[in-house]
Amino acid sequence: MGLFILRRTGVMILTALCLTFVVFFMTNLYPNLEKLAKTQGNFRMSDEAVASFLESNGYLQPVAIKYAQWLGVAPGWVREADDGLRGRCVRGTVSAEEMADAPRFCGILQGNWGYSTVFKDDVGSLVSLRLGLTGKLMFFVLILMVPMALIVGVLAGMREGSVTDRSLSTFSIATTATPEYVSGVIFIAVFASSAVGLRWFKGTATAAMENATFENFFLPVLTISLYGMGYIARMTRASMTEVMTAQYIRTARLKGVSFPNIVMKHALRNALIAPFTVIMLQFPWLLNGVVIVETLFNYKGFGWLLVQAAGNNDIELLLAVSVVSVIVVLVTQLISDIGYVFLNPRIRIS
Repeated sequence: MGLFILRRTGVMILTALCLTFVVFFMTNLYPNLEKLAKTQGNFRMSDEAVASFLESNGYLQPVAIKYAQWLGVAPGWVREADDGLRGRCVRGTVSAEEMADAPRFCGILQGNWGYSTVFKDDVGSLVSLRLGLTGKLMFFVLILMVPMALIVGVLAGMREGSVTDRSLSTFSIATTATPEYVSGVIFIAVFASSAVGLRWFKGTATAAMENATFENFFLPVLTISLYGMGYIARMTRASMTEVMTAQYIRTARLKGVSFPNIVMKHALRNALIAPFTVIMLQFPWLLNGVVIVETLFNYKGFGWLLVQAAGNNDIELLLAVSVVSVIVVLVTQLISDIGYVFLNPRIRIS
């Protein structure tokens, strides 16, 4: 197991480097850099002024060198300015003495995620704040979504073709087929709008950023949970149906084992192998897939930050969001593989 985890960790690091380099290359294309220069300066800047701005801020270096500086494995750039020196590892213009005291390496490996050109703040603090807000949303979504999905899937799969199976399967398909922006608008109109009259939820998701309550946080949680629940429930139902027709289940029935004991002691563990992988895949989906819900309910979390970074061409912030997304995807896949092995010992690790 230790060798398996070590090998997967090495592959995960290599994959993260490749993916982040692709994102870094795409965000540092010259049209994006030109747009950044005009956003920071003047939209009527000439081509010469744009090139001068990019050169003075280290954007015109080779992509490989910039990527190494961004990672923190290469010394940061230093440029002469009219009133001193500018560099990647310092903020603004400084003297030669201050530049000598500044660190040479200042990338993400050193904890320096850059500076947001839109929010005028450190990228690391912005990402950690918004990631914490989305993490709170994800926590309550998982608490509501996973148990509901497993219960629906197990109940539907215990007796294939029954009325319960058909009803719950129809419900699962309906929730998955309804996009979040549709169900979210319906929930707001019915349960939170004064036009209909059902003012059951009077709070706003914006207020939930500081103080989450049932009134201001349940609707966005329910919107995301319903959409993701159907997929997990259908996978659980399919796995449960397959397990219930296995030979060892038939043998247990012939021995006179009660049906509840067959489900709980024999079928459930094997039926949860496939849904476990699907549940782990919900983490990256929740991290990046809540963009619509966070925008709809004005909940300024990680998805909202991603939209702001992409819409405003905030390169450093967009890179940081991409790195966090890649890490979450790879780590959840690693945990999924390890958990899959524990749930199914027949799987060989080779």
